[in-house]
Amino acid sequence: MQNALTLLSSVFGYPAFRGEQEAIVNHVAGGGHALVLMPTGGGKSLCYQIPALMRDGMALVVSPLIALMQDQVAALTELGVAAACLNSATSPDEARDIARRARAGTLDLLYVAPERLLTPRFLAFLDSVPLSLLAIDEAHCVSHWGHDFRPEYQQLGMLAERFPQVPRIALTATADQQTREDILHYLKLSDARVFLSSFDRPNLFYQVLEKHNAKKQVLAFIQNEHPGASGIVYCLSRKRVEDMAQWLVENGIRALPYHAGLGHDVRERNQRDFIREEGVVMVATLAFGMGIDKPDVRFVAHVDMPKSPENFYQESGRAGRDGLPATSWMCYGLNDVVQLSGMIQNSEMADLQKQVELGKLDAMLAFCETPGCRRQHILKFFGEDSAPCGHCDNCLHPPVLYDATLPVRKLLSCIYRVGQRFAASHVVDVLMGKMTPLMEGTRHHDLPTFGVGKEFNQRQWRSVIRQLVARKLVEVDLARGQSLVLTAGCRPLLKGEELIYLRPLAAEKTGARQGPADRWLRTEREERLWQALRRWRKERADEHNVPAYAVFSDKTLRELVERRPADLRELGRIHGLGELKLARYGGDLMTLLKDSREEG
Repeated sequence: MQNALTLLSSVFGYPAFRGEQEAIVNHVAGGGHALVLMPTGGGKSLCYQIPALMRDGMALVVSPLIALMQDQVAALTELGVAAACLNSATSPDEARDIARRARAGTLDLLYVAPERLLTPRFLAFLDSVPLSLLAIDEAHCVSHWGHDFRPEYQQLGMLAERFPQVPRIALTATADQQTREDILHYLKLSDARVFLSSFDRPNLFYQVLEKHNAKKQVLAFIQNEHPGASGIVYCLSRKRVEDMAQWLVENGIRALPYHAGLGHDVRERNQRDFIREEGVVMVATLAFGMGIDKPDVRFVAHVDMPKSPENFYQESGRAGRDGLPATSWMCYGLNDVVQLSGMIQNSEMADLQKQVELGKLDAMLAFCETPGCRRQHILKFFGEDSAPCGHCDNCLHPPVLYDATLPVRKLLSCIYRVGQRFAASHVVDVLMGKMTPLMEGTRHHDLPTFGVGKEFNQRQWRSVIRQLVARKLVEVDLARGQSLVLTAGCRPLLKGEELIYLRPLAAEKTGARQGPADRWLRTEREERLWQALRRWRKERADEHNVPAYAVFSDKTLRELVERRPADLRELGRIHGLGELKLARYGGDLMTLLKDSREEG
């Protein structure tokens, strides 16, 4: 077997392993089974790619999406690794060539979807090929409790019976305890070693805002925080995707839509442009993104609240995979909670699973409403304790809680007096003393609570309601037209036996950066070299028909600008420059660096 560290340096161009990568690689290369939980951007792929190069035979990698397979194969091919993928886009001639290479022992890795793997024909083909290992990526897809359930994944346990001597490794970025148990059970990995890395993504800046004009809020965020950067904007509905993409385009941002209602060719083209071009913003439903391997996504924005912390963590984790600073931004409102609750309760899930999903929605709302450190909060959901990060919106601008006992008692009293039969909008109208047609029809303007809440505006009252829903003092009854209903927990407040402190409605600083700026380019010469390197990278990527990051990541280009190596020996120490890329691109890079020095 080749040495793992030598392969890491010579093929991938990395000087050292991170975290538990080395332990995982050596365990699997030595024939052991493993379950690997590692955050997005943590380097999961290396955990099976390097053992695949260390062991004799071909590694089979199960992957759920064509885009992910193609990206991985493109990146490996650029590194000189013999890799291929089989999917619905593979022609019969290409498939035959892949089979020939596999049987001849000249193919290191083969990527395949679970549906194809499970066919009798493909399994018979595998019987004729010496296998080095079996890797199951996005392994959370086995779980009913997970956030991307794929029934075929649950059948992959048969690999343990068919190929008992071949080491198996299951990998995922997001899995709570129940999902981990499902992975071990369905994939027959009871004897596997579990590697649980920290879920922390220290390069991500978390920011959450109250929603009041989502389109303008997203536009201001992109223009002020990440102009010209690649990013993803997630929306809950197809219509909102279309509206948001059009709005961004009208305001000078190169945005593309992605949702299941678009034609296959349109989705493929938009996804390809997002992956291969720089500065593209993808506006998408949650159908987009799982397994997207683009490392230079600088932000992920949620226009609607995700339905669970797992979804949020997985989606926001698509930003900053290269380890450079990136932003997870979200705006949300009470309507998000109501809409998501309705989707869960009206679904065809079993009642027990509905309760699980509603519990996760509650946890997501608690994350949005917390006055404490957001990173600490999200890590605690995954069972990980941490100190406050000092790098989220709440840490940088700590909310000062106020005594909300009196306004809360007014609100609870108003909900009670309208019979717990009306939605938040009408309750707020009563508190603010607004005469509406509904008010006249119900005679609620005669109630003693009519007009007692004029000290708050509508947004402030809705903020109070959201926080009470998050604390389980008020519930939204979907069966009765989204009526606000009191819970038993609010009785001490109504009786004057308890005080309650809430976070105020935060004022948005739309003209200023919310997080620490990543302004690393210090001089005009550095800016010119940075742009020259990006243009050169784009030309090479187009020549090889691969994404720009498959040539070099932003992290590599940034190191070239900051360190400006003077010769090939120094160049070889740059992150991401393995032997093949040094031989292929070293001359070009030295010329660009020399020109930069001469320009002064």
